[in-house]
Amino acid sequence: MEIKISRTDNSRVHELKRDEIVFGQEYADHMLVCDYKDGQWGAPEIVPFGNISICPSLSALHYGQSIFEGVKAYRQPNGGSAIFRPEKNWERFNKSAQRLGMPEISSEIFLDGMRELINIDDAWIPNEADTSLYIRPFMFATDEFLGVRSSFTYKFMIINSPAGPYYNKPVSIYVQSSFVRAVQGGIGFTKAAGNYGASMYPTAEVRKMGYDQILWTDAFEHKYVQEIGTMNVFFIIDGKAVTPDLNAGTILAGVTRDSVIALLKENGVPVEERPISIDELVEAHKAGKLEEAFGTGTAASMSFIQDLTYNEEKLTLKPTTEYTIANKIKTQLDDIRYGRIEDKQNWLLKVKQSVLI
Repeated sequence: MEIKISRTDNSRVHELKRDEIVFGQEYADHMLVCDYKDGQWGAPEIVPFGNISICPSLSALHYGQSIFEGVKAYRQPNGGSAIFRPEKNWERFNKSAQRLGMPEISSEIFLDGMRELINIDDAWIPNEADTSLYIRPFMFATDEFLGVRSSFTYKFMIINSPAGPYYNKPVSIYVQSSFVRAVQGGIGFTKAAGNYGASMYPTAEVRKMGYDQILWTDAFEHKYVQEIGTMNVFFIIDGKAVTPDLNAGTILAGVTRDSVIALLKENGVPVEERPISIDELVEAHKAGKLEEAFGTGTAASMSFIQDLTYNEEKLTLKPTTEYTIANKIKTQLDDIRYGRIEDKQNWLLKVKQSVLI
């Protein structure tokens, strides 16, 4: 596959304050751009990072055909870099595209294009503890048309951002029983921009109350927990890892979630993917069986939960430094990502020198 490359003449990497990296605020020198029209994807290009010009009637702005993914690249001990499980993000990206009536994208554009972009912007991958390069592939409708229909044209892009920890402390969670994130038959399983837009107001309200995030519940009974705004959720109950199942299509099939499930099983921890009621969590806490709670996501990695509040009842867990299972799995997952131990699962896509034209 041919990728046209236009390198910047003025790299900004020297401006990066590596000891003060904040998630999502700095952007690497280049971005990948590819356009869809006449029923097919054109040739991708890598160009200097910069603003794009759009028409006020752009279809995505009015009707929400916009999807994205989150991927990370990690500095390796030999000075190289590797991307963590990007093929899973490609698969999920196309599921999102299909559900929103958008064209699927080839692995050559998504994966090969991503690897080439990361190779070019390798200097932007930080080497400090708990840092990475966050990779944001996204696609949006580009028809300049106000009629309600699927767009005929689209733009796919990838941008990169040096990232530190998303949460730098254990999180406090509010269990939401009024607002709804997703409903069966909807788009809860996709990474559609609208899913996040709908969560902004309820999340802002709970932050005013002193909480970090929302744990959403089902749309019909507000009884069964689903996922946290930025991550999937796990509970260690009486030695078992329990996490909401994906059967209803209301929960994102997280790549980190899938990885953590694999590592839990590898370490002999029983895993149950099933409906979990908030009443079960309350009772487990009262009985002293709710031992640990944590969230998983690409941006959030593994983030430990210190407490959950439901109907003014606060479930405070033991200090997260005493989480034996979660701490072990987090260490193992980080060691794989950063190349400190053998990647037995073949989860890392090594970034090599360009083999593309």
